[in-house]
Amino acid sequence: MPNIQIVTDSCAHFVTPHFLHQYPMVTVVPNKISMAGKSYREGIDLSPEEGLKLISSQPYAPIVTSPGVGDFSDTYSRLSRHCDGIISIHASREIYSSYANGLAAARPFIGNCPIAVIDSQNLCAGQGMLVKAAIKAIQQQPTLDDMVRTIRGAVERIYSVYYAESVNYLQQNKIISASHSVLSSMLGVKPFLSVEHGRMQLVEKVRTRSQAVERMVEFVTEFADLEDVVILQHRSYMSEQARMIQDRLSVDFPGQYFPYALYGTALAALIGTDATGVVILEKEMEDDDDDF
Repeated sequence: MPNIQIVTDSCAHFVTPHFLHQYPMVTVVPNKISMAGKSYREGIDLSPEEGLKLISSQPYAPIVTSPGVGDFSDTYSRLSRHCDGIISIHASREIYSSYANGLAAARPFIGNCPIAVIDSQNLCAGQGMLVKAAIKAIQQQPTLDDMVRTIRGAVERIYSVYYAESVNYLQQNKIISASHSVLSSMLGVKPFLSVEHGRMQLVEKVRTRSQAVERMVEFVTEFADLEDVVILQHRSYMSEQARMIQDRLSVDFPGQYFPYALYGTALAALIGTDATGVVILEKEMEDDDDDF
């Protein structure tokens, strides 16, 4: 089996504790999070818990700076000395610049070490699921081309929805317009969001948390088979919304485990520190061979 390494940025969020220790083939290059005049390396200087706590006290959305071309170039150079290829998985190009920087950093390595740069079209847990799919592909596929083809197929099977209590960061990040923000405040409605084609978009508005939970449950039940799923929340302990979602989904998917996890700082910088989300990886459909 070829020695293939995986590189990703710190937007990728893993539910399993000590995931990176379990899979040393994965290297995470940190984003820089700037707020209140200070800069932090995500995942190194700032854990998700610390990030959410700091962000919650700030009126303005933090600035998230993706790893630069030099950061990825240094990582590729170090790994290429002892591997047969690199799969580099990045946060959506529509949201952050990680993919563009990784692509630029990979060009000088052509002819030396093959580097496949992949836009996850997602972030946080969705990006983390794609990293897990890459590990599986490396274990099961014989060549780098086959691995990349499998991973790109998984990109199309990852779906995310979020419910945010506050519209402040959404307006600052131009995910919703100022008029939508004013209207939401006047009517007491909350945004329900989805990641579509790599963009965080407003899907609809809901009036209560119960309605938000109902919409998330409806979203998940549209899929027959789930390969991976996680409920994202803003607390380290289970929130009431997460418990309600778990209870509802356990009826529709008996035997399916629905873990919950704190979402990462880079996502909080977009949607705020009082949100709930569900991210799923739909199971790949098997091709049926027809005898004709």
